[in-house]
Amino acid sequence: MNTAEKLNMTMLCDFYELTMGNGYFRNGYKDRITYFDVFFRRVPDEGGYVIAAGLEQLIDYIENLHFSEEDIAYLRGRNLFCEEFLDYLRDFRFTGDIYAIPEGTPVFPREPMVVVRAPSIEAQLIETFTLLTINHQSLIATKANRICRAAMGRTVLEFGSRRAQGADAAIVGARAAYIGGCAGTACTISDQLYGVPAGGTMAHAWVQMFDSEYEAFKTYCETYPTNATLLVDTYNTLKSGVPNAIRAFNEVLRPMGITKCGIRLDSGDMAYLSQEARRMLDEAGWPECQISVSNSLDERLIQNLFLQGAQIDMFGVGERLITAKSEPVFGGVYKLTAVENEKGEIIPKIKCSENVEKITIPHFKKVYRLYNRDNGKAIADYMTVYDETVNENEPLMLFDPYATWKTKNVCNFEARELLVPVFLKGKRVYQSPPLKEIKSYCKQQVDTLWDEIKRFDNPQTYYVDLSQKLWDIQQELLRKNRN
Repeated sequence: MNTAEKLNMTMLCDFYELTMGNGYFRNGYKDRITYFDVFFRRVPDEGGYVIAAGLEQLIDYIENLHFSEEDIAYLRGRNLFCEEFLDYLRDFRFTGDIYAIPEGTPVFPREPMVVVRAPSIEAQLIETFTLLTINHQSLIATKANRICRAAMGRTVLEFGSRRAQGADAAIVGARAAYIGGCAGTACTISDQLYGVPAGGTMAHAWVQMFDSEYEAFKTYCETYPTNATLLVDTYNTLKSGVPNAIRAFNEVLRPMGITKCGIRLDSGDMAYLSQEARRMLDEAGWPECQISVSNSLDERLIQNLFLQGAQIDMFGVGERLITAKSEPVFGGVYKLTAVENEKGEIIPKIKCSENVEKITIPHFKKVYRLYNRDNGKAIADYMTVYDETVNENEPLMLFDPYATWKTKNVCNFEARELLVPVFLKGKRVYQSPPLKEIKSYCKQQVDTLWDEIKRFDNPQTYYVDLSQKLWDIQQELLRKNRN
C-alpha cells in the first residue's frame, strides 16, 4: 500500500474500537444512541487555561469516513469479525451529531470540548482520531499562546518543523501555533494548505558558501533588499557579524532608501549580544533594524531574557514549541456520559474512581460562559443538563462542585453557550472561520480572562461550576454505584 495516498483515516483507530463495534453489532446495540464527551483534567505546564484547536481537521475526518475494500479485506484476515459486521462497514458513514467549542476558545478542565451523539459503533470508531487531533493541536496552540504572552507584544514565529514528531505534527502544528498567537511559520506547506504566513531568510550555510561573511551579506541584501535579515553569529557576532551587516546595509540598502532590515542571533548570550548589537546598530544609524533571536527558546527563557534587559524585537521558536517539550502530552479523554433507551429517553452514565478527579460528569450537557456586562471579563463557566437554560435577568448562585459550601451570587452577567452544532444527523452544519479570524478570536477571548488566570506560576483557578440539577444527578449516580 502507498501510505502517502491513504488520505482516508478511518482505520486510524485503536483496534478495540473495532472489536467493540463488532460486539455491539452482534449483541443488538448497533443502533443504540450514545453520548461521549472529549475533555481534559489538567492544564499543561500547570497553566490557567487551554486553547481549543483541531476542530477543522476533525470535520475533514468525519466527512471522509469510509472503509475501503482493502480495509475490509484486512479486517476479514484477522478472523475476529463476523461477515455481517464487515458488510455494515462497507456502507459505513457518520450519521450522528457533533457539538464542539470553536477553535481559539480558552477552555478549562472537565468541560466538554467536543460532544458526540451517535449510534454506538459510529461514536466508538471515531474516538482515536477525535482525541488525536484535538489533543495535539490544543497542546501546541496552548504552548504557543504561553510563548507569545511571554514575548510581550514582540513577534513570535514558529521554527520547529525539522524537530516535530513527524510530518503531520509539523504541518498542523504550525497551524495550531498560529491560532495560539504566532505571526507565522518556517513551514512552507502550512502556508500553502492553511494560509499560515511562511517566511525565512538564511542559514549558516549561506554565509559559509561565500568567500567572506561580508560578501555573503552584501549578496543577500542585493538579492532580497526588502527582506534583508542577516544571520550574524556564524563566525564572531560582535567582531565581524554585526559590523559586516552594518557595512552591507550601508552599501546596498541605504542608497535605495531602505531602512527596514534585521539581524538574527542563533547562539551565545542572547541578552548581552542583543544589547551590544542594538548599541552598534543605533550608533551606525540603523535604529529601525530589528534584532531577532532563535535557539531552543520557550516562555521561561524569553521571560528571563527581558529580565536581563535583552533588546529583542522578534523570536523564532522551534523544538520547544512544536513538541511542547516541557509537557508534550495533552491528556484529553473520551468518555461515555449517556445513552438513549428504546423510548428515546436520555439515561445519564458515570465513570467512578477512587481518584476524585477521574469521576466523570454525566449526561448530555450545555456549557455556558458567564461574562460581566460592565467590563466584559469572564466570571466562570457553568455546566447544565441539556434541557436547562440560564436566566440572565435573575441572580445565579454558583457553588464549587468539590467544596459546595463555597458559593457566589452572580448578577449583571451575560451567558453565552460555548458548544455549537457541527454535525446534525451526519450533515455538516458548521463552517470553519478563516484561520486569521480564529487567531483574532483567540486573542480577543484570552483578553476576557483576568491576568491572575494568565499567570505562568500558580495561576488563579478559573471555576467550572455545575448547575444544581446536574450536580444532583452526578451525586445520585455516585450513591447508586457505591453499593
